[in-house]
Amino acid sequence: MRVRIGTFNTENLFARFRFKDDISQDDIRREKWTVDATRFIPFSGGKERITAQAMGAIRADILGLQEIENMDTLKAFVQQFRQFLPEGGYPYPLVIDGNDRRLIDVGLLSRFPIDCIRTHQFERNPDGRHFIFSRDCLEVDVRLPDGKILTVFVNHFKSMHEGRSETMHIRRLQAERLVAILKERYGDDPGQAAWVVLGDLNDYRPSPALDPLLKQPWIENVVERLRPDQQWTHYYAGNDEYNQLDFLLLSKSLADANPNAIPVIERRGLPKRASQFALPRFDGVGSSFPKASDHCPLVIEIEV
Repeated sequence: MRVRIGTFNTENLFARFRFKDDISQDDIRREKWTVDATRFIPFSGGKERITAQAMGAIRADILGLQEIENMDTLKAFVQQFRQFLPEGGYPYPLVIDGNDRRLIDVGLLSRFPIDCIRTHQFERNPDGRHFIFSRDCLEVDVRLPDGKILTVFVNHFKSMHEGRSETMHIRRLQAERLVAILKERYGDDPGQAAWVVLGDLNDYRPSPALDPLLKQPWIENVVERLRPDQQWTHYYAGNDEYNQLDFLLLSKSLADANPNAIPVIERRGLPKRASQFALPRFDGVGSSFPKASDHCPLVIEIEV
């Protein structure tokens, strides 16, 4: 069966509570605590509409997400902007609150049922003082229409906010733990199974932090099937940098079974100041804002 699987860091997909407004108990009872314009700041239709266009353009059947505030926010987003998403939408949304203090979580949108969910957010580093994963390593078994199970590991590694070299050791620990998780589930040669690791790994190659994961012989970074100058997925305006921070990593069995599958990177939601991409943008994209994200959604279609 052919499946389109993608990843997208949506950059702060929030619907924040209107703490300063006077909300009555009648309002609360009537609306049953759904995310809405009564108690939450509604989506503007600007940034979020462009985000939805970028998301819909890749037509993923299974889409790993980063920087989602919570499940209600994701459901409200899908409902409000369903016209931009694949036909039938995503009946199986998933977000589990993780470790991030800014409340940015990883999640998943799927057109197929979810069989099993496992969170790794509670795992701690060797000294026991900190969580290993900055958000989570969300492990999801998706049941495809033919009955097969495809397991997806959704990640969002530690950011480089405090400096790339200063945070390198945290991402390395996360990469090492992800390798261990794969071996614990699939044995010493995980590449024989059908799985995809995806997400924003917040670093680019060459990287001592990502090497423990990306240099495994049983995994393939399929974005490297593109020309080197076409592999970038992120634009950092501060240094005018273009790098691949977002990854689709296929198990060796899946990669070998799909030697001609080429990933697609959707860049039309980037701000216009990302001048290395010279093609037209989605309507409404500005020089800096609004934009879909500072990341690009990417997708690959494979036979599972």
